[in-house]
Amino acid sequence: MENKQTIWIILVVILSLVVAGAVYYILRQNEQMQDFIQQSELYKEELEDEYNSLSIQYEGYKLQISNDSLIAQLETEQLKVLRLQEELRTVKATDARRINELKKELETLRAIMRGYVAQIDSLDRLNKQLVQENRNVQARYQQAAQSVSQLTQEKEQLIETVQIASKLDASNISVRGITNKNKETDRISKMEQLEIRFTINKNITAQPGEKPIYIRIQKPDDDVLVKSPGNVFAFENKQINYSAKRTIEYTGEEYPMNIYWKIEEFLSPGTYRVDIFADGNLIGRKSFKLDKR
Repeated sequence: MENKQTIWIILVVILSLVVAGAVYYILRQNEQMQDFIQQSELYKEELEDEYNSLSIQYEGYKLQISNDSLIAQLETEQLKVLRLQEELRTVKATDARRINELKKELETLRAIMRGYVAQIDSLDRLNKQLVQENRNVQARYQQAAQSVSQLTQEKEQLIETVQIASKLDASNISVRGITNKNKETDRISKMEQLEIRFTINKNITAQPGEKPIYIRIQKPDDDVLVKSPGNVFAFENKQINYSAKRTIEYTGEEYPMNIYWKIEEFLSPGTYRVDIFADGNLIGRKSFKLDKR
């Protein structure tokens, strides 16, 4: 009997040691994980500061030079820095792989910056030489005129590119009829209103701020549903009617929307179309059918 008690005591002691070891191991792992997360957060913050510093450097160099072509290139690279900086801000600190990739991207952007610095220094030396020259004035004038023409074209192309990149875009457009009990229906006779749903997509290059969003609901006979003839907006140098309008505060992030049209007129069955406009641009279009059933 005493031998059995001794064995049980030994087993209990061993089991206690095993449990204590396991608890210690788990606590140690949690502590190491917390340390890792804290270090990752600090590393991410340092990387964000480095991106911000690089963006400031680009801004400073743009103020130092007068070469429109080079300024345009610097602006393009600065937009890349801002885009990656925004991605870094939103990435999780535990995503070490992506953070390291963004670190490599930063090194690449720095290398590109060094190339631009060399160009800026070269341009500075060239300008000093031009100041000292007093011959071949006419030839240099013609060369300068050609350069101005080329820079103007490049600037116009850049403006066009920026305008295209900053244009808003609507996706996931859907239209459904709703009864007076807020139920979906395909039957015109039961519809109280039309609900237009869509999403303004994310665009960090678009100008943020208040933006009026217009929709035009076009009937099968091409007439536009309007509440008042005075409801117009500018599009392609013309004033055209809109069916409904809603002003949003756009921040560059994805923005889901729904706009309603209260049915107060006769609607014939057939294919309708809804067009969505913002900033003077057509940003989305969707056709839908209404049934007489």
